[in-house]
Amino acid sequence: MTASTQATAFKRSPLAMAVLGILHLEPMHPYAIQRRIKEWGKDKVVNVGQRAQLYKTITRLQEAGLVTVRETGRDQQYPERTVYEITDAGRAACITWINEMISTPRNEFPEFPAALSFLMLLGPAAARVELERRAIALRANRTELEEGLAGAQQINLPRVTMLEDEYQLAVTTAELHWLETVLADLAADTLTWSWESLAQFQNQTTA
Repeated sequence: MTASTQATAFKRSPLAMAVLGILHLEPMHPYAIQRRIKEWGKDKVVNVGQRAQLYKTITRLQEAGLVTVRETGRDQQYPERTVYEITDAGRAACITWINEMISTPRNEFPEFPAALSFLMLLGPAAARVELERRAIALRANRTELEEGLAGAQQINLPRVTMLEDEYQLAVTTAELHWLETVLADLAADTLTWSWESLAQFQNQTTA
């Protein structure tokens, strides 16, 4: 199986890409991989909270020939730890995934748009309450991202290492702007609905 075929056959994920990206720099054991992702702040965009999921991902990468065991050792802090290193096929797969994930937009089916598609079930008043809660959370997220970027600039971190934070800030700002317009319409009663109006619309579409 060629490196290209291995990259295509493996069902990629942000976590798998992050593991290969970390191992691209140096061999590591799973705990160190998880710690490095968190130290670099990549856990904002890669779900590495469950170590069991990390182990499962590494096992799948090993079975696909994208990583391999370099050594297994013991010490007092870690009863047993396996150090993994990336293979040539893994390096090729990592670059292929990055190219594809950057160049090709993908419908990832996030939760928020899915919930919005059934917002009418809450009713205008309840919907406004929940959307206001989201707006508060988004403002806090925006402040955190702004502070993180400001801190990175103060210590002269290369901008390329913070692009995901710039993107997150842009997306958060755009969503918050949109959300505030929806909340304003709800407050002004220019966005409203009722079971009767929805039922009438349903009757029109099924007629």
